This record gives sequence, C-alpha cells and structure tokens, in this order.
Amino acid sequence: MRALVTGGAGFIGSHLCASLVASGASVVVLDNLHRGSREALARCGNAVEFIEGDIRDLETVHRAIEGADAVFHLAAQSSVISGDEDTDYTLSSNVEGTRNVLEAAAQQARSRSCRVVFASSREVYGDPEEVPVLETAPLLPKNTYGISKAMGEALCHEFAEASSDDIPNDNLRIAILRLANVYGPGDRGRVLPIFLENALAGRPLQLFGGQQVIDFLWVGTAVEALVNAVRLPDARSENTLGPNVLGPINIGSGKGTTVAELARRVVEATGSRSKIEIAPPREIEVSRFIAGLDEARRLLGLEPPVDPLYALPEMIRAELAQVE
Repeated sequence: MRALVTGGAGFIGSHLCASLVASGASVVVLDNLHRGSREALARCGNAVEFIEGDIRDLETVHRAIEGADAVFHLAAQSSVISGDEDTDYTLSSNVEGTRNVLEAAAQQARSRSCRVVFASSREVYGDPEEVPVLETAPLLPKNTYGISKAMGEALCHEFAEASSDDIPNDNLRIAILRLANVYGPGDRGRVLPIFLENALAGRPLQLFGGQQVIDFLWVGTAVEALVNAVRLPDARSENTLGPNVLGPINIGSGKGTTVAELARRVVEATGSRSKIEIAPPREIEVSRFIAGLDEARRLLGLEPPVDPLYALPEMIRAELAQVE
C-alpha cells in the first residue's frame, strides 16, 4: 500500500506513520509543520517521503497524493483554544484544506481506487444531552474547531456521493472517524501532557471547572482504528448517508474520566507534591463526552480497555525521557 498521511509529522500522524512503515507500506507525509516536527518522524528513519507543504495549496496536495492507494487526512488546526483564537487559520485549514484533499482524491479516483480516512472529532457533538453518545446524536458544536470538523464531514459526504461519468462508483470511498481525546507520547498542549509536565516540575495542576468528563483514547488504539477503516472499504455503518461512506464512527474508550480524577491520578503516578487548583470553566470547552462504541466494535473490531488511562505510565516515561 502507498499511503499519504496529511499532518503526518504531528502527534497522531507520526504514530500512524510508524505503524504503516512497520507494516511495509510506502508512506508520504504532507505537513506544514505548524504543530508537527520532523523529529516526530525519527522513529520512521528514512522510510517516509516528507513533503513540507500546506493542504490549503491544491497543487501541493495533488503532488503529494499521486499514486496513493490510501489517504489518511489528519492535517488540521487541532486545538480547541487555538481554534477560537485564530478562526481564519482554523477554517481555511480544516475546511478549505479538507476540500483540497478530497478534490485531489476524487481526481485520482478517475483512474484508480482511492480510500480516504477523515479524522473528525467528538467536538462535533458539542455538549450532548445523553452519554454514551451515539453517532446519530445531533451535531451541535460549541467552538470553531468543532464547527470546522462538522463542515469537513459534510464535504466528505458531498465528494463521496458526487456522480461523475469519469469516476467509477466504487473508486472513491471515504471513512469518517470521530476521535475522542487521544493521548500518548509526543502529545503537547492538551490536558494530560500539561498535567504531567506541571506535576513533574512540582507546579500546580489547574482545573478549569473540574467537573468535565473526558473519554481518553490511547494513541495506539486510534492508529488501529485508522488503519482498520482503510482496510474495510465495503463495511457500512447503520447511520451512513450513502454507499461510498463508512461511518461516522466514534473512536474512544467508552468510559468517562473526570478532570479532577485525572489530576489525582497524575499526581499519584508521578509522586508529585503539586497542588490541584480550581479555576472558572472555559465556556468553549465541551463539558462531558463518552463515546458510544457499538459501531467501532461491529465495523472495526475495537474493544475498549478496562481502564482508559492504562498507558499513563508510558506517558510518564516519555515525559521523563524528554526532560532528561
């Protein structure tokens, strides 16, 4: 398999690239290094072709996608807070950039099969009325990032169902995965790595509200879901809107962890003396989410762990290694 990974130098993307390389795939990475780094791909050695470029440039996307059997579209403004601070970049990257990726995939599908996996987010739901959240729940995003991901999903449906005389019906297949809060080595700027960094330095752990419920997803499970999605192009979700779309499918642990519980576990696991402080909640953040996983089990064969934070010791080891 020849695979293009947009955002491949980022947190999830670099783990995905390592997995694809280990499986024998030929991998091309397209990344503008806005959040990613070449160092994140060190574990891949020289086994990936790296293109420094932006998905907002259609010509660059066409060049990167040439010959790809599979496209894993992860490139995005992926921060809720930064997404609202710079809405122009968020919308141009997450919407226009996604349109470019899909347009290039559709162009390729005129002559050969092309499978696209779109990394969406639990943020599309906003604050759900009930948990666990099923894929049929209404989309009510409460921040720019969530809005941009919902628009990206709409584009996926548009391109998958577009009829064209020069694109065979089954040549373009698109899978939509709604990822929960992914954690793992190499992550930064989100709640768990921030807590770990502060705990190891003895600084206070600040909770914005303290009652938020988060569904934590180990990065290895996220990678497994992404790879399985591209390998099952003919599977169907019960809520799929058309024959060329797989999903949307929630990818999470199916269990909720409060931010207060997370802070306590981080302090205990690191042996830190950090204090836990409560600050006012941030209104743009989703207050609770637990993924309903029936579709993930049925279509992708994923089974949730007993403890969503079972890999916390590995995160601590990675953080310590970085400090050293």
